[in-house]
Amino acid sequence: MKLPPAHPVLGIEPATWFIVFPWFGLDIGGTLVKLVYFEPKDITAEEEEEEVESLKSIRKYLTSNVAYGSTGIRDVHLELKDLTLCGRKGNLHFIRFPTHDMPAFIQMGRDKNFSSLHTVFCATGGGAYKFEQDFLTIGDLQLCKLDELDCLIKGILYIDSVGFNGRSQCYYFENPADSEKCQKLPFDLKNPYPLLLVNIGSGVSILAVYSKDNYKRVTGTSLGGGTFFGLCCLLTGCTTFEEALEMASRGDSTKVDKLVRDIYGGDYERFGLPGWAVASSFGNMMSKEKREAVSKEDLARATLITITNNIGSIARMCALNENINQVVFVGNFLRINTIAMRLLAYALDYWSKGQLKALFSEHEGYFGAVGALLELLKIP
Repeated sequence: MKLPPAHPVLGIEPATWFIVFPWFGLDIGGTLVKLVYFEPKDITAEEEEEEVESLKSIRKYLTSNVAYGSTGIRDVHLELKDLTLCGRKGNLHFIRFPTHDMPAFIQMGRDKNFSSLHTVFCATGGGAYKFEQDFLTIGDLQLCKLDELDCLIKGILYIDSVGFNGRSQCYYFENPADSEKCQKLPFDLKNPYPLLLVNIGSGVSILAVYSKDNYKRVTGTSLGGGTFFGLCCLLTGCTTFEEALEMASRGDSTKVDKLVRDIYGGDYERFGLPGWAVASSFGNMMSKEKREAVSKEDLARATLITITNNIGSIARMCALNENINQVVFVGNFLRINTIAMRLLAYALDYWSKGQLKALFSEHEGYFGAVGALLELLKIP
């Protein structure tokens, strides 16, 4: 059988990667597991004849379903088509499920005899360490643990370079504060450096990126997507992230938060603070009368605004300190979270007087998993 040529960018020789199907990258976060799967579409008749049943079974299971059990989801709208990786043509699939279901995933790998196909599974995120022994003892699978920030950078640069099925991967919001005029517009990240990368998962990490090989973690905060969801569960009784966001979309945070106008009766002109700015998150909840008047939806909205404002404030200070004016927000906190994205876009533009631009990416939560996949292709 004739082997395809070495990958033109990574320079990987065929003998080092040709036999490693299936190709996965895994990012095991504190709340969600993100998995990317490369589905080869150029399988020859000879390859198909030689292909073992377990490999066929895995490919069919992953690509013929959009849901796996009660919690696993394949984000069909994010599928990247007609990619070429290491000389092979195929599609890249994006799958997510809650981290608490990781034992079931490992058991599924065992049931489908995954260990007979290849012995190393590239994984990043804290869960790569937490579940390493489970992979080995239950699934007979060896994990190759990778640094999550390295994978994040590699993933976002690669995905931005291939685009999104002919469309731009990166985008921004114009007129984000105006519901009628707000537009989501493509952004060409052809000159990405320097950029501030704000990764919002369960917590938040902020990186200053000066080139593909030169970046540093500037700071972070424990108040992230996990904080928003956890507080919403406590305050409203919701049970899913989607439910928390849906409640927030119907709430009014000004009934919960104390605004500048609640204290000054209007703007605080001396320091340029508008009356609508939040002076104290949840500040109105000191009043028994106001506590009794708020709804669960109001509490969800205020929680979302509180977490988002805090992230935006920290990101702005980091951008100023690092002298960077492009700020890219990624992470699964932003999935279906237009409220937070528009708020970040408006806040950065307003408080920086137009000097900072908030950018977002279509595959917001999957970059770490993509980076892990790219590392897999380097494993001999």
